[in-house]
Amino acid sequence: MPDDRPVPLDEYPVHQVPLSMKHVATGDRNAYDRCIFHVLDHRGRALLVLGLGVYPNVGVVDAYATLRTGDMLHAVRASDALGDDTWTTMAVGPLRIRVERPLKRFVLSCEADPAHPDGLSYEITWSAEFPALWEPHHLQRRGARLTLEGRRFVQAGRCEGRIRVAGEETRVTADGWTGTRDRSWGTRPLPGEEGGRLAEEHPTEGFHWLWCPVRFDDRFLMVVVQEDADGHRTLNDATLVREGDRDRQLGWPRAEIAYRSGTRTPERAVVRLGDHREPLELGAEILTSSPLAVGAGYPPAGDWQHGTWRGRGWTDRRSYDLTDPAVLAPAAYGVTDHAARFTFDGRVGYGIFEHGSFGRHDPSGFTGFDSVAP
Repeated sequence: MPDDRPVPLDEYPVHQVPLSMKHVATGDRNAYDRCIFHVLDHRGRALLVLGLGVYPNVGVVDAYATLRTGDMLHAVRASDALGDDTWTTMAVGPLRIRVERPLKRFVLSCEADPAHPDGLSYEITWSAEFPALWEPHHLQRRGARLTLEGRRFVQAGRCEGRIRVAGEETRVTADGWTGTRDRSWGTRPLPGEEGGRLAEEHPTEGFHWLWCPVRFDDRFLMVVVQEDADGHRTLNDATLVREGDRDRQLGWPRAEIAYRSGTRTPERAVVRLGDHREPLELGAEILTSSPLAVGAGYPPAGDWQHGTWRGRGWTDRRSYDLTDPAVLAPAAYGVTDHAARFTFDGRVGYGIFEHGSFGRHDPSGFTGFDSVAP
């Protein structure tokens, strides 16, 4: 018999519908609520990506962390059955996100494993420097079917702490590292969805995605673009945030991306912003990269994806050689987070150049899934 007793979060005045906070107001199996944090070194020596997700209608909570150093990607993943205290503890196995001050300060940690002395561990304080910014309401359909509906906000800040892997400890300092983060919830496809006739009649011809949260000393800039194969834009925003000022909208972002020859891996980019009265340019130089389909559980990862049941108390630690073509194969059809140095309005900043381009994309000259830069 199911246990329908109140959960700790029911003590707080946060209810949106006449249900316990143990439940969501939809029966859609794809319901989710999760976060992602980035911690990046300004010299490109390291990029830490971590996150935690709750999937209430499949009864799963999971988390991950990946660290890119040199050509290696070190990963920790954990999954468990959803518990009554999940929403307040935000911990799975060795991975934890502690909210010290909502929208202000978080402690991100991964406990060391004595059985894997060279494995990844860290403890980092992530502190916001700018107000959180709403991203556009995100909708995606396949034919008449709504496949994704998400509400998201994004933020940037500073990080302090330490990271340890392969017997070496690295200090994370506020003057040499940057943090970004994203919170989102709603519904998005989980593994196990059947494509069926609708997918056959509405095949994916192409997908083009750009997501750039950038921190400067005195401002925060967010750019997001999603386009179909023909360049039709389904998501679009460019907003500049300055403490004490009204958020400034910077028009229709137009990205010119220079790809490494024979690939769709960006090396640098210019994103044109503003309007004819005050044109502005955001320049991006890639420092290091972390493909989210390797270690982090994003599609089309073959070894583990978010929201999948792996049993109670599942933890997995492994390292990936990013010079191995077999390891990188899924990355060609997924999204990659690139740590980048940005220039804007005479200033230098740091953040994430998240990009994915696969299939046909007419504005870029890509003609199909096997098309790459000359």
